[in-house]
Amino acid sequence: MHRFSHISLFSGAMGLDLGLEQAGFETLAFVELDPIARQTIHINLSRLGRNATVFEDVTQVTAQDLLDATNLRVGEVTLVSGGPPCQPFSTAGRRAAIQDPRGSLFRDFIRLIEGIRPRFFVMENVRGILSAAIRHRPIAERGKEARPLEPDELPGSAFQVILDEFTRLGYSYVYGLLNAANYGVPQIRERVIIIGSRDHEPVALPQPTHSRSGIGLPKWRTLREALANLSDPEPQFPPYPDSRLRFLQLIPEGGNWRNLPRELLPEAMGGALNSGGGKVGFYRRLAWDKPSPTITTSPAQKATDMCHPSELRPISVREAARIQGFPDDWIFYGSMADQYRQIGNAVPPRLGKAIGDSIVATIMGEKKATAIQTRLFELAS
Repeated sequence: MHRFSHISLFSGAMGLDLGLEQAGFETLAFVELDPIARQTIHINLSRLGRNATVFEDVTQVTAQDLLDATNLRVGEVTLVSGGPPCQPFSTAGRRAAIQDPRGSLFRDFIRLIEGIRPRFFVMENVRGILSAAIRHRPIAERGKEARPLEPDELPGSAFQVILDEFTRLGYSYVYGLLNAANYGVPQIRERVIIIGSRDHEPVALPQPTHSRSGIGLPKWRTLREALANLSDPEPQFPPYPDSRLRFLQLIPEGGNWRNLPRELLPEAMGGALNSGGGKVGFYRRLAWDKPSPTITTSPAQKATDMCHPSELRPISVREAARIQGFPDDWIFYGSMADQYRQIGNAVPPRLGKAIGDSIVATIMGEKKATAIQTRLFELAS
């Protein structure tokens, strides 16, 4: 297989990178600020006999640093990928968007794309980025009597800034909200994916390989399929306290807090009972014959429960990794909490492969067309 050059930004535990490598890319340099995740990268690269430079702070790395590390020049890198930290765009947060220092890290992504000039880029983020505003006005300050929203307060204004930056750099792009379950990942997980082309090649978002209904495509993969034949003799997980077990043992497979007896709800839910939102993560037990919900960074916390479908415990570290699609021999450095966090923050490798396959199809289609044109020219001569 031909290998295409790739630089990874905001690398984490290498979920996206693993998928891209399965599609035919070779990651020549990584950038990751978290020292725990950097150790995960180093350990697995060493285990695989791989050499690659791992940089620390994306705000301090220059395009020339990355080019020197890859022995390539401006315009020679095939792909740069990464997902700037997503907390500012999360619908669960304060939605500070690009005024948040973490939100501004997308400008470093832009800066490095501008300096490296890769043939393609991939940028991923959470669903909330689509509706985030540059300047968030609290809900309490809106309504019929409030002044109209300013342009920079409108939903989607932050995302438009990002798209405008790619246009300024001369890249065309496609973007969409992709559900990992549609690409064979046994998990409902939505991510916004932007694929850019420097040379305006007809790159496309990957076509789904699976569907909820199973009509025309294989049906979504289930938790049962995901965990089949997993060897996890001493599963790592934080035990639930007795106060939680008392209620979790009443939850059927696939259920959550709504399955508790009505008279127990005030005690079980506390102040959350009358708060807004669906609260679907409270006392949630997974279902064997459905995809997993989105793997979180803390599957044992009260609001993000991911209780095993038939045991009174959270899913284990290795089960979470298997649901995400990491190889069983992938090593996650750090404490149990560190490992859960790295797994929960990752892009499922199988989704990464689908994205990479789509880019490679564009590359190979271009090569095939060039070869045909060359042959026709030779025949005509």
